Parts: sequence; structure tokens; C-alpha cells
Amino acid sequence: MSKKKILFIVNPISGTDKKRNIRRIIRENLDGERFEYKVKFTEYAGHAAELAKEASAAGCDIVAAVGGDGTVNEVARSLTHSQAALGIVPCGSGNGLARHLQIPLDTAGAIRILNADTVRSLDYGIINGMPFFCTCGVGFDAFVSHKFAESGKRGPLSYIENTLREGLSYQPDNYIIEDENGTVRYKAFLIACANASQYGNNAYIAPHASMEDGLMDIIVMEPFSTLESAQVALQLFNNTLLDNKHVKTFRARKVRITRSKEGAVHCDGEPLITGNTIDVEMVPQSINIVVNPDAKVRTANIINSFAERINEWAVERSEQLKRGIKDTKRRNHILIERIKKL
Repeated sequence: MSKKKILFIVNPISGTDKKRNIRRIIRENLDGERFEYKVKFTEYAGHAAELAKEASAAGCDIVAAVGGDGTVNEVARSLTHSQAALGIVPCGSGNGLARHLQIPLDTAGAIRILNADTVRSLDYGIINGMPFFCTCGVGFDAFVSHKFAESGKRGPLSYIENTLREGLSYQPDNYIIEDENGTVRYKAFLIACANASQYGNNAYIAPHASMEDGLMDIIVMEPFSTLESAQVALQLFNNTLLDNKHVKTFRARKVRITRSKEGAVHCDGEPLITGNTIDVEMVPQSINIVVNPDAKVRTANIINSFAERINEWAVERSEQLKRGIKDTKRRNHILIERIKKL
């Protein structure tokens, strides 16, 4: 039986430093009896989409995105309606789609998921012509994404800093939402359209969202007081946001959102500037994705969420220590060789 082909597309400048030694990690963890692979590094914006499209056209079985949410989106949008499957090796700060699918956040673990070769045909969405795979939206989260991009700083601390600073001055807008069931009007802090359950970093904006039902979960968060902001944040991270009295939710295949003026929206966390009309729709079962065959149903439990964070920190710290030990051994080896030459 011939081996399946995998292309790893690595964005060398996005996300964290987990991409160090990526070739070695692939070699040590990918099943060489079943797969043959190539590794290509992106060189400019949009290159990942080009590489993915070429690989799909050439009959590649799996195209694995090695990077953050932006890289995953770029690769995925070139694989819709094709036979090639998206693989995810999460190396970003948010990793929203990977977390929803319970792909391990350590590089070796994510690569071992590919060995199981469990592929499912899942849904994706389109916002004003742009594909998204996790979430999109308008309002405060889009506003912060825009400010975050403008700041030029990456990482969760920078995102939190922007959120806290901009949250003090942000003014909710009035929206009209039209779907197959009629029209509703809201004054809203944000409106999120979710194919998957979270933004990233275990911030669950749509705890019950499914990528297999052909529908998006639409979350409308109405304005709330400054005193209530801590409760909203806690519920966002402990998977109980839908219990908040300011949150309204429903499901739809297609919606049109109209606001008072043009402004920012976000597409998988990436900001876009659009007009006052925003069209969002789901495309059912039109992208193949390698999933975790052992994924479990999540429960709303702050202890579990905290345990996940501790585990992620432990894995990351372990990788840092391993790199430190190897660097020390290398430096010692160089030093010994220099001493021998004296």
C-alpha cells in the first residue's frame, strides 16, 4: 500500500517558538511506515494559502498548518471543497480551532494525532466573502482585534491589555439581525457568529457550538455595567457564558447584520474593515479536517478549565527545559572541543 502524503506548512514568524526543530519533531513522531512528508516555510503574507492550494491540486492527502490561528485560516480556506484534509499543529497564542477540536497543544502530540488519520467533513462559514472556521463577529471583540493588530504586539498579555484599555471607552452599537425566522433589533456590546466553541485561550463564546450541524451559534451580548465585567470574564473562561442575563443566543444557517456605520469585523480573530451590512452564512460539511479520535465532550467546570491551563503551562515549561538542556550540552561540547585544541 502506498504511503499517504503530508505537507507541513510552517509560518516561521507567527505564534510561539514551538516551531523550533520542527523537522526533527516530525521525524521522531510521524509514522514513517504510513506517511511521507515535506516541510515548506512561508515567505510572505498569503504564501500559506498558495502552498496549500498547490498541494491539494497535486493530490496531497493532508496539508498541516504549523502556526497560529491566522496560518490555520489561510491554509484551511485553500482546502475547502477539496479531497485534501487540514491538519493542525498549533503554535499560536490563541489556537481556537485546535482547542475546540482538542488537538494537543504540544507539537509532538499534535503530530501524533495525524498518525490516527481520523478525518471528518466539517462545516465552515463565510463573512462578507471571507471564509472562517472558528468564529467571526462584530462589536467589541472586532474592535479589540483591530486595535490589537494596530499595536503590533502579539500574545495573550497584549490582548488583555488592549481589552482592558479599550473596554473603558467602547460604546455599544445598535444592530438589526435578519435570518430565516425574521428580524430582531439589539443594542449590543458584541455579536459573535460561531462555528466552533471558542475564540482561543479557552475563552468559550459559544459553549454548545458544533462544527457538524450546518448552523452557526449567534451570541448577542447586550451592554453590561463595569461592575458586571468580572462576572462576564469569569463565565467566558469557565464555559458558562450562556447563563449570563445579558447574553442572548440562537442558531441560524444564514444571517445579515446591519449596523449604523462601517467599521471593524473579525474573521477568526483577524480584523477586517467592512461596510454597515455584514452577511454571514454556513457551508455544511465542506472541509475535511484531521480530528482527535479521543476527543471528549466538555463540561462547564472552572476546575477543569484551570487544570487545562496548568497542564498547558507544564507542557510548555517541559519543552523549554528540554531546549535549555540541549543548548547547555551543545555549549559544553563546543567548550570541550576548544579546550582540546589548546
